[in-house]
Amino acid sequence: MNKIKRIIPLVVSIVLALGVLAGCGSNTSNNKSSIDEIKERGKIKIGVFSDKNPFGYVDADGKNQGFDVYIAKRFAKDLLGDESKVEFVLVDAASRVAYLESNKVDIIMANFTVTEDRKQKVDFANPYMKVSLGIVSPDSAPITSIDQLKGKKAIVAKGTTAETYLTKNYPDIEQLKFEQYTEIFEALKDGRGAAIVNDNTEVIAWAKQNPGFTVGVPSLGGQDTIAPAVKKGNKDLLDWINNELTALGKENFIHKAYDATLADVYGEDYKESLVIEGGKLE
Repeated sequence: MNKIKRIIPLVVSIVLALGVLAGCGSNTSNNKSSIDEIKERGKIKIGVFSDKNPFGYVDADGKNQGFDVYIAKRFAKDLLGDESKVEFVLVDAASRVAYLESNKVDIIMANFTVTEDRKQKVDFANPYMKVSLGIVSPDSAPITSIDQLKGKKAIVAKGTTAETYLTKNYPDIEQLKFEQYTEIFEALKDGRGAAIVNDNTEVIAWAKQNPGFTVGVPSLGGQDTIAPAVKKGNKDLLDWINNELTALGKENFIHKAYDATLADVYGEDYKESLVIEGGKLE
C-alpha cells in the first residue's frame, strides 16, 4: 500500500511534466508565422469567384481569369517568386467568410466589399477598388428607381451587400435569392424577377454584354470599397498584403490590372472612379 502511495505522486508528476512539454511544443508550432507556413507549403491559397466576369471567372480553357485573379497572381509572384504558385480556390459570395475561418484559403479576393458586419468576422487589408450597388432590368420594363421594386421581386446573390442593403433599408421588397451569379442573371432573363440588385461594376459589365437590358440605377446607397481579407487575427499576412499594395502603388500596378482585365468592358471613363492605387483612398 505504501509503495502504491509513493508511485501515485510520481505518476502524476510525470503526467504534468509531459503536459507542460507538450504545451511548449504546441506553442513553438503556433509561433510560426503564417507567411512562413505559406512559404513552406510552396503555395498560397486564394479564394476567387468562378462566375463573376470580369472580376473572377473560369475561361473556356478552365483557367482562372479576371481583375482579382490578375492581382492575386502578382501577390504569389512577390511572396513566392512565381505567379504560378497560387492555388485558386473557387468560392461563392455566401462562403467567403467560412472559407477563411476554416483555413481553406489564406486570402479572399472574391470582389469582397468591406462592411462593418464583415469586419467582426475577418480582417480586411487596405482596399484596391471602389464600388456601389446598381440595378439592372429589361429594356421593356426598366427600373429607374428603387421604389419601383416595391411589389416586385428583386433578384440578389446570397451573402452580398445587395442582400444586406435591401433587408435593412427596404424590407418590403421581396428578394429572390440565389447562390451563384450565373443563377441571378438566368433568373432575370427568364423573367422570374423584375431586376437584379448587385454591385454596379457587375451589372454595368453584364448589361454591356447582354443587349436588351439596362442599368436604370447605376449608383444605389453609399460608396464602398473592395479589399483582400484574411482570417481574423492573421496580422502577419495582413501586414504583408498592406505593404505589398503600397509597393504596387509605386508602379501603378492596379491601373495596369484594370487595363488588362477591365478596360475592354468599362473603357477609360470608369478607371479613376473604380481604381484605388497603393491601398489608399485619395
